[in-house]
Amino acid sequence: MYNVSYSKAAERYFKKLKDKKLLATFKSAIDKLKDNPLIGTHKVGDLSGIYGYDVKYMGTSYEIAYRIYEEDEQLLVVILAGTRENFYEELKRLI
Repeated sequence: MYNVSYSKAAERYFKKLKDKKLLATFKSAIDKLKDNPLIGTHKVGDLSGIYGYDVKYMGTSYEIAYRIYEEDEQLLVVILAGTRENFYEELKRLI
């Protein structure tokens, strides 16, 4: 099982969420990623090294972007979460 850490952008997003069921959906997805982070899709090109995991909630697609570190400990860092709209442009700005 991997430890989870959050970037400032991810922390802000989860803190602003008012919909408790959506927050629970994200938490469930992150719990799945803690057990097996390779279930997400590995990004290529300028997003190489980043994984993405799709989350569906009430007909809307959301995405979780994360990195996997396995040097000293098994660590999963959630970089960004949010709706698919403009998600990758914002992610590219962050990295």
